Parts: sequence; C-alpha cells; structure tokens
Amino acid sequence: MKKTLLAMAILVQTLANAQLTDSIKRVVPLKGGLNFRDVGGYKTTDGKEVAWGKVYRSAAIDKLTDNDVLLLDKKGIHTVVDFRGVAESKAAPDRLPKNTDYTLSPAGSDSIPNPAQMVKLLKEGGFLEKFYGTDAVKYSGDRFRPLFVKLLVLDNNEAIMYHCTGGRDRTGMATALFLYILNVPQKTIEEDYVASNIYLKKMNKGMMAPLAKMSGLTEAQIENEMALKPELIRTFFTGLKTQYGSIENFLQQEMAIGPKEISLLRKKYTK
Repeated sequence: MKKTLLAMAILVQTLANAQLTDSIKRVVPLKGGLNFRDVGGYKTTDGKEVAWGKVYRSAAIDKLTDNDVLLLDKKGIHTVVDFRGVAESKAAPDRLPKNTDYTLSPAGSDSIPNPAQMVKLLKEGGFLEKFYGTDAVKYSGDRFRPLFVKLLVLDNNEAIMYHCTGGRDRTGMATALFLYILNVPQKTIEEDYVASNIYLKKMNKGMMAPLAKMSGLTEAQIENEMALKPELIRTFFTGLKTQYGSIENFLQQEMAIGPKEISLLRKKYTK
C-alpha cells in the first residue's frame, strides 16, 4: 500500500513539475490571491497554441489588494465567472475592477459538504471520485454553461477569469473542458490540472491538520484523499462520455456548443 501511494505521489509530482516549468510567465503574482494563472501557451494537437493573456483561472479572490485589483484591470480582466455557491460567495465576495461583468454560476455548489460532512466522507473514502463522477455529470451543464457563453462573446481586446474557492476542482473541470475543445492533448490537460497541488501547497497544509484531528486519520491519509490525480479528470471525462456518448454530445446537448461554436472558440483562443 505504501509503495502504491509513493508511486502515485511521484507521478502526480512529475506531472505538476512538467507544468511548472513556465510558471514565471503563467502565474499572475498577486499578494492577496492564490493559484491565479494564465491558461495560455499550451500546444494543441493541430500545431497551434492556446493564446496567452485571454483566459485565466484562479482560487478565491476576496482578499485581493488594491494593487492586485489594478493588475486585473491592466490585464483586461473585466469578465468573471464564479463557480462558488450562493452562501460561499456571500461569505467572501470577490474584489474586482470597476464595471466588471460578474456572473455567479452556483449549480451544485450549495450542496458541497461542510467540514463535519467532509470528515465523514473522507473516512468512507472515494470522496473526490464521486465529486468528479456522478456529481460532475449531474451539474456540469448548468455550472459551466455561463462560462462558455461568455467565452463565445468576449471582446477580442478583453480577458476572462473564472474561479471557485481553491481554484482546483470546479475550476479544474472547467479548464479541462476548455482545453479539450481547443485540441490540447490529454497529458497537458492533466499537467495543468494537478499543478494546483503545488500552487495550493501552503493552503492545503493548513487544512490537513484540522481534518486529521476531526477524523482520526493521519495527515498523510487526508492528503492522499484530497490530492488531485490525473485519474480524477479521466473520471470526469468518462462520466460525460457514459452519460452522453461523447464529450461533444455533452457540449451540444447541455451547452449548445456544436461544431460552429467549437470552431469559433478555436479561432478566438488559439493561434
């Protein structure tokens, strides 16, 4: 068991490090924010590259400093989609540049477990597998539709950012769908996804001890249960394929994104 966990940790670290090589260009240096990064720069299977400076992903942005907000403004980030729940967002309102087009897209997020429920689920095991499987299929259409509507109509001189609380799960699934549409290879999608383990390392560390104390599990066990692994994004994609026949069918049926819209997204966000 220990050897299996070690092997998994090494794989996840390797994938994360592969994505971290361009961190200086990718990560937006905010004093009051974490895991805020550009989704651009990735090579596609058809020889193109995802455009830099157009699409950003992030963790919560309620603690941004005044200078952080000015930086968002400078980068043209005036469209924001928030995947948090109603209570979640109300407890920690976004700090945004003036005149930002803000959309709360809370589908499924108000049912995310509280700490006590989380402890129970962690002790049972397989919490994230369910979150990326059954729950993801159930809520993805309503959750991610507003983001893709905004992506389709975004002004060419503007940028967009989307986020949740940690910028890893809901945000990670949204990014995986976006990169999939743009023909980014699966391996690259997984590298971008698991990199949140590194970008959120300090925050995650602060969460492990309280959860371990409440659950009676070790911090290592909690960390293994909560770590982002490539298999989770694969579970997400597999769930969509099982329910809809293909990811393309899901996009068409749940978000009205067909061949015409996919072509437009590729034209707008790859070069």
